[in-house]
Amino acid sequence: MALRALAVGRKHESWVAEGIARYEKRLKKPFDLSWQLIAHSAREGDAARDEESGRLLDRLAGKHGNDYVILLDERGKALDSPGLAAKLQQPLDSARTITVIIGGAYGVNQAVHARADLVWSLSPLVFPHQLVRLILAEQLYRSQEIAGHRPYHHE
Repeated sequence: MALRALAVGRKHESWVAEGIARYEKRLKKPFDLSWQLIAHSAREGDAARDEESGRLLDRLAGKHGNDYVILLDERGKALDSPGLAAKLQQPLDSARTITVIIGGAYGVNQAVHARADLVWSLSPLVFPHQLVRLILAEQLYRSQEIAGHRPYHHE
């Protein structure tokens, strides 16, 4: 059981990798995080969205067919940090792998939306994907600390 992130795009830029590593060192089971990067499509628009979405869905097949899937989308549900910690608790208690999806520049298609158990918005703003990865790592760490009733998060 673990958390994994599926992200469309290139490897973490050095400044992102450094920030993510800072939080990953602090993450403990069941909040430990792994990354799987999915290559960008060479296409554009709907064709790119469909190709990348197919690759994402392929990664959810097989042993990951029962994953609790969280899709990051600016049109999704806004959660505060305690709300995110609460949303993560049920699948963690059920020993399900949680997979967080960060789509490509054109987003994801309806099939990925339909597969998601939760569509979560970090903000109505659109952020660079590299920055989203860092924010995700920090929010997972924050959720771990909230779940453990430790003082990292202040109300």
